[in-house]
Amino acid sequence: MRMREYELRSPFVGEPEASTPSSISKTRQILTVSELTRQIQNLLEEAFSFVWVQGEISQPTLSTKGHLYFSLKDSQALVRCVVWRDARQALRFNVEHGLQAICAGRLSVYPQRGDYQLYVEHLEPKGIGALQLAFEQLKEKLQKEGLFNEERKRPLPLFPERIGVVTSPTGAAIQDILKILHGHVAVSLRPVRVQGDGSAHAVAQAIKQLNAFDGLDLLIVGRGGGSLEDLWAFNDEEVARAIAASHLPVISAVGHEKDVTISDLVADVRAPTPTKGAELVLTQRRLFLERFAAVLEREVFTEPEEWLQDLREKLEELETGLVETLQEPLLMATQNLRVLHGELLACSPQAFILHQAQKLHGLTQALTTGVIHTLEQLTAQVHGLAGRLHALSPLAVLERGYSITFDHQGRILKSAAGLKVGDAVETQLHRGSFKSRIESIGGD
Repeated sequence: MRMREYELRSPFVGEPEASTPSSISKTRQILTVSELTRQIQNLLEEAFSFVWVQGEISQPTLSTKGHLYFSLKDSQALVRCVVWRDARQALRFNVEHGLQAICAGRLSVYPQRGDYQLYVEHLEPKGIGALQLAFEQLKEKLQKEGLFNEERKRPLPLFPERIGVVTSPTGAAIQDILKILHGHVAVSLRPVRVQGDGSAHAVAQAIKQLNAFDGLDLLIVGRGGGSLEDLWAFNDEEVARAIAASHLPVISAVGHEKDVTISDLVADVRAPTPTKGAELVLTQRRLFLERFAAVLEREVFTEPEEWLQDLREKLEELETGLVETLQEPLLMATQNLRVLHGELLACSPQAFILHQAQKLHGLTQALTTGVIHTLEQLTAQVHGLAGRLHALSPLAVLERGYSITFDHQGRILKSAAGLKVGDAVETQLHRGSFKSRIESIGGD
């Protein structure tokens, strides 16, 4: 598009004329900020009603209303950009920081800030198609989540009896599939649009619906060849997640052999074409039957008696070798078992209790002997002390003819001092006692 050229003139542009303050005030035109901004906006919108700009996307931000804001910059300048929600929803790829892009739209002014900005109506990555970029972005995302991992993929059933097919009812793909599977497997078709708006959602819903049916053994999902845009329904995230969530094994049969879609990477098995997809349904059965036929040709079925005789001879050889191999280890194990048995008996509770009982019996005898000996010693000591005590006892003195006299208060009289004639006293003899009164007192 050819841009119109404009010359923006100011009242002060050109050679200044000699003027007085009064003449300047008569010629100047004073604009409000809004008026100046509006004039600039009109000039920009008329001069740049549609422009293509390339640069690097910086700091993309999605608003709560769904509008996308970012800056488009190069090494020397920067322009602010906005993509309204409807235009953003039409994009096939994610706008990321650092992406080299080409933007097309109209230039205008945002009056609240006095900034000029580009209202983007078309956005494409530079150097790579938008669809290819979207493919790479989704592929990287799902790969990080593990949806392409081989360990989560399941083998196809050996003898499927009924399969579900998700494809167009009028395309060549369904005709090729039916031609190959006719007479071998029952086919339940879930007809869908396979390109254009809404096709990805239709394919994803068909996969979910077939998973709800009883009696299906696996699914074929696909279509015939076409451009990248024609095949785009099978590069959609919703379809990829529907395949990953399927409890039935899924064969992805999309396009021609050179075409690789996200569905191919997520599915349990990828078929290069719909025809090959149908053949894969029967391949496992054919391989099994071929292996079974080969087994039937073995000697065990053609000459069973000779096979059994050979088997008996091999069994006898194995038995002899096994006995020779195990004989020495068995003897060693038996000897070890005997040693362990003796050690186990020595450590048994019964042997321990018997040993402790014997020790207790010996301790009891020793204790009894010690107690008797001690008692004898103590008895002898008691007898000796009793003899000594008896010798010192007043009773022993009384036995020798002496007596003890007590006054009327029961005190032993050691002298006549303190006695008076007529006092009552009591005299203790060896045997018995008597009372008397003092008639006379003599001595000191």
